[in-house]
Amino acid sequence: MKAKKSLGQNFLIDQNIINKIINSINVEKEDLIIEIGPGRGALTKLLKTKSANIICYEIDQDLRVYLNALEDNKTKIIYKDFLNANVEDDIKSIKYNNLFVVGNLPYYITTPIIKKIIESNIDAKEMYFMVQEEVANRWTSKPNSKEYGSITLYLNYYFNISKLFKVSKRAFNPIPKVESAIIKFEKRIDKPKVNEEVYFKLVDDCFKMKRKTLKNNLGSDRYNKIEPILIKNGLTPNVRAEELSEDIFVEIANYLR
Repeated sequence: MKAKKSLGQNFLIDQNIINKIINSINVEKEDLIIEIGPGRGALTKLLKTKSANIICYEIDQDLRVYLNALEDNKTKIIYKDFLNANVEDDIKSIKYNNLFVVGNLPYYITTPIIKKIIESNIDAKEMYFMVQEEVANRWTSKPNSKEYGSITLYLNYYFNISKLFKVSKRAFNPIPKVESAIIKFEKRIDKPKVNEEVYFKLVDDCFKMKRKTLKNNLGSDRYNKIEPILIKNGLTPNVRAEELSEDIFVEIANYLR
């Protein structure tokens, strides 16, 4: 079966990479795995060796020919767009200790999928995703780097994020135009104490025009309110958002609340 370009399908075919992913996931048989986009089931087959409960979300009905054979009393395939699924309802009848999410994500819906997981009332302990390497670099970037932005701060507020390893584009069929990476999200237990609405609006506004200074993005009145915090942290009036760490953004948000 040929991959469908309209669905962003690139099937993982490198068994060494598949094994490496499986060995990275510390799942017990009392846990639950949600797999997004199982494709032809290459990863699913080895996930089943963990003996955990598995729910897979696959949008492409034509892949039933591969996936139906993998279903049993602990593995369920749901043929639905994950973005439209009611995940809470789908997992409520399953008893489990920890929840893990795994996925080879189409590049064009990577961020919406992560945001849906965050906004859903599900408590994922760890998540492992195959994403475009450029995206992985953005999500794991640090202040004073060109990749650092509002999405970096948003995701790192909820998770400790690490790039585990790169994946060559030749590990897929068809071969995509870009290199990929496996990225790990680990639930953060030390989230900053801050009003989330104030914090995320502040971050978005500061990065509105990334190459402009904070003063230009916020306007003189708002900038003047937060200037004491910037001076305290040794920052000049020409400072840009990419120079501010999470700690400083949190300090400013708490000052403004």
